[in-house]
Amino acid sequence: MITQTPPETAGPPTILLRGGRVHGHPGAQALLSRNGRIEWVGDDRAAETMADDVDRVVELDGALVTASFCDAHVHLTMTGQGLDGIDLSGTRSVGEALRLIETAARHLRGRPVYAHSWDETKWVEKRPVTATELDRATYGGVVYMPRVDAHSASVSSAMAAVARVHGLDGWDGNGIVSRDAFAAVTTAFTSGMTDADRQHYLDLALRTAAERGIGLIHETGGEHLTAFADVQHVLEAGRRPGVPATVAYWGQLVGDRAEAAHLGEFLGVMGLAGDLCADGSFGSRTAHLLEEYADAPGHGYSYLTADEIAAHVIACTRAGLQAGGHVIGDAALHTMAEGFRRAAQEVGVDTMIASRHRWEHVELPDAEVLATMAELGIWASVQPAFDGLWGGTEGMYAARLGEARALATVPLRSMVDAGVRIALGSDSPVTAIDPWQAVQYAVWHHNEDERLTVAQAVSAHTAGGYELAERPGGTLTVGAPASYVVWDLPADGPPAGADGLPDLAAEPDLPLPIARLTVVDGHLAFDRETG
Repeated sequence: MITQTPPETAGPPTILLRGGRVHGHPGAQALLSRNGRIEWVGDDRAAETMADDVDRVVELDGALVTASFCDAHVHLTMTGQGLDGIDLSGTRSVGEALRLIETAARHLRGRPVYAHSWDETKWVEKRPVTATELDRATYGGVVYMPRVDAHSASVSSAMAAVARVHGLDGWDGNGIVSRDAFAAVTTAFTSGMTDADRQHYLDLALRTAAERGIGLIHETGGEHLTAFADVQHVLEAGRRPGVPATVAYWGQLVGDRAEAAHLGEFLGVMGLAGDLCADGSFGSRTAHLLEEYADAPGHGYSYLTADEIAAHVIACTRAGLQAGGHVIGDAALHTMAEGFRRAAQEVGVDTMIASRHRWEHVELPDAEVLATMAELGIWASVQPAFDGLWGGTEGMYAARLGEARALATVPLRSMVDAGVRIALGSDSPVTAIDPWQAVQYAVWHHNEDERLTVAQAVSAHTAGGYELAERPGGTLTVGAPASYVVWDLPADGPPAGADGLPDLAAEPDLPLPIARLTVVDGHLAFDRETG
């Protein structure tokens, strides 16, 4: 229970936690935060002397305290938009999806319909929805229906007309868009978003993140997804007290230091990285592969050359910005590695390491690619849910890639063993912001050889993300920012390990910890007891 809870003043309250377990401090049951910093960690006996001099006392009743998690790859406005839209992730047929869209269209009365997260491999028809079907369901309305991987979409005829996709690369003529056509549709749909809309979506997304124990979010925007204004709104929203903090990356190719510096300063971003796409996704068959897809002709698509990548990395490095991009397929990863090696020849290996460049997803790297990443200090921002939801010998990846390549995707253990630093995230709204679920997926990777320990996964999802963003935090160290989470552990959940963390490796699919309290820089961001 929480006692002594007067209204917060402008500054962060002084909070005493006691009667639980503090991760990283064996034998400690209590923690004190004051003025936005962790001031003390110790035992309950010492905590008794402090209780009269604080604003809040939180009786932990055996709960676990960890540093707040960091989600290292999020599209924040899109996440809120998805929470407010029509979630098709649970649908099992084209007909079921169309019924939900028709109901929404009647309710919206002519306003655009946003329906998302469908996966045709889970539908009995094994195909996407067509424009003709969307036109019929919505009486000719505007429908934007991105696939779960956000690299292709189904659109109504009205949406296709608004976006002027006819004749663009990636328009199939039947309402399915990818590549340039997908970017055009996404831009057209989001251009109608007002500042009030965006604030509503950001509030929804930040509230959800706080409820899941997130204290820091890496926003990863790009030209094909959103606009400059969105990045600036995301950064502004994260500066408010009592919400998860935000840092941002912008995916736009640059050719020289001055251009990189100007764009980075104008946007206030950490780097020109994030969703600068070197290729697409496995689900949309746009990730660039060395060997053809198993279920259709073609190798996917390469969006960047090694020369373009090298020039971009040199420009960002000299401007003091992190460089990188979205890269999934093995062919695209080889192109990225070649571009970064060429950049290293120009600026030097030590400078590359100090720049803390990053690649997003890194799903199908081989030993040569991982060696390049380790040598040049390139971080991997990875999503264990990609394997958890689509990996293994019977999932969507096996259908697209074949069993052998499917089991080689998201090679977490290989990355760590090769010396590649990793930070974990969700790619929300592609998968949900849910850090303990990500930890569970990492611990139970479909390929036993690629599994992490609980401690490794938690570290990559806390300290790793903070370090990659060059932000203090991610550990419960005295003097560190007071960004922490109180977790209630289900009675039927996993036992606690020697380090106090739940032993998720004991068996799969155990109930996961539930956030009771999330504190960010000393401010209360979420309290399950008070809502």
